[in-house]
Amino acid sequence: MNDQSNRRQVLKILGAAPLAVASAQEKKAVVPAPAYKPKALTPREFRTTKVLADLIIPADERSGSASQAGAPEFIDAYLAEVKGRVETQIRGGLAWLDSEAIRRFEKDFVVCTVAQQKAILDLIAYPAKAAPEHRRAVLFFNRFRDLTASGFYTSKMGTKDLGYMGNTAVSEWNGCPDVVLRKLGLA
Repeated sequence: MNDQSNRRQVLKILGAAPLAVASAQEKKAVVPAPAYKPKALTPREFRTTKVLADLIIPADERSGSASQAGAPEFIDAYLAEVKGRVETQIRGGLAWLDSEAIRRFEKDFVVCTVAQQKAILDLIAYPAKAAPEHRRAVLFFNRFRDLTASGFYTSKMGTKDLGYMGNTAVSEWNGCPDVVLRKLGLA
């Protein structure tokens, strides 16, 4: 074989490589991701986390819900890292939701109707209105709501919902938009 024929063979191989990679990626994309296995929470606690996160940030016309964005996984991974008092607070709060649901409706929080779930959350979601005996549950809910928002708004779905453009190059910078300046009282 001469050099020219070797070069042709090499070019054929190199030309086919991108097609092989693209084909492999397509096949890989079809395979569903394995189900998430909680690291800090029990399966029961994780189910409650998903339901509660979706009550805090439900799907709407702009984006999906907190669980669709991966907020429950974010919360679980966070708890696996921090451990200690925060993990105890969240797990205790999830247990409180179940015990309150059983006390009021004779069933776990996750199988209550949305109206029943909201009735329980109304006890703890508004700190100024909460009864003193729900003080710890209020602290739990505040922390859980913050974690849910953090998980949602740092996800791809959440940043899109915010309209965040990130490190996007602009050809010309005209300063802060007038509408924003007026809203801040700086116009």
